[in-house]
Amino acid sequence: MKIKAVKFYENGFMTQPFALGGEDGMDKFNASVRYRSCLQNYVIDTGREVILVDTGLPTDFPAPAATPDATIYLGTPIKDYVGALADLGYSPEQVSKILITHKHSDHTGRLKSFPNATIYASQEECGADELKGLSNVTPVSFTDGAYYNFPKSQRIADGVTYVMAKGHTMGNSIVIVESDGLFYMIHGDVTYTDEALYANKLSVVFEDKAAARETLDRVRDFIAHHPTVYLSTHTPLGYENLEAKRVVDLTNPPEVIPPGEIIFKTATGKYICSVCGQVYDPAEGDPAHGIPAGTPFEKLPADWKCPRCRQPKDKFNPA
Repeated sequence: MKIKAVKFYENGFMTQPFALGGEDGMDKFNASVRYRSCLQNYVIDTGREVILVDTGLPTDFPAPAATPDATIYLGTPIKDYVGALADLGYSPEQVSKILITHKHSDHTGRLKSFPNATIYASQEECGADELKGLSNVTPVSFTDGAYYNFPKSQRIADGVTYVMAKGHTMGNSIVIVESDGLFYMIHGDVTYTDEALYANKLSVVFEDKAAARETLDRVRDFIAHHPTVYLSTHTPLGYENLEAKRVVDLTNPPEVIPPGEIIFKTATGKYICSVCGQVYDPAEGDPAHGIPAGTPFEKLPADWKCPRCRQPKDKFNPA
């Protein structure tokens, strides 16, 4: 069994209020504290088949801008997802299964690029815009019973289990791989950075706060009782943990490494939803919700929400 990180963005950052402020409030944390951020998904090579966990951003996704008030900045693109996968030695035709942790576009952006794959997604995610028009989606209802302290799971392959983990989205799932006595937990966005796991804090992004808290509690309880390598999507700690086979010790947080030098850039006027990846383009506006073309983001009504995920304006960052 081999697990590899598919890396396609690097040198980003997120602020402490974004990463930790989901329950206590963003104002309780220091906005000048930034954690490292990036973007990667994962591939599982069982020796018999190639399984992807999430599939990167769409090819036409606008590059985010690093601005002083951004709460999360994904970083600079390395290459597109399929190209990054090719660097690891895999072609789209080799992929037999894709496991979706959740519907957001940084996890589902290249689903159409894998013609031979069966896509597994929680039933709750299958109606999402990101999965529409795909004939190879299999809804998962988690019928294989409990997986340790997680009540519902689905066995995907020997040593690969798909676990229901609601909260970040209502169809959010976790993938756990068992290999050589270790449990590799590919969790999507249960936390955005490992610092939140150790601090036992939710990010500001969730569809159901109570469910997100329950999931984080279950994750921490599982980790406390099983040697777990925690594989995150939005922090370099994800692939660093993988490369070192670093087992989480909740009583001994790793040293916080600050981001490198940040070069702030002029924004384009477009804004990107940090939750689902929806792009607001002033040239197009949002006519379906009464916003005419030519309306700058700053002029949107205070109660305007993302057309896709219904999050408020403050969840958008400049592109």
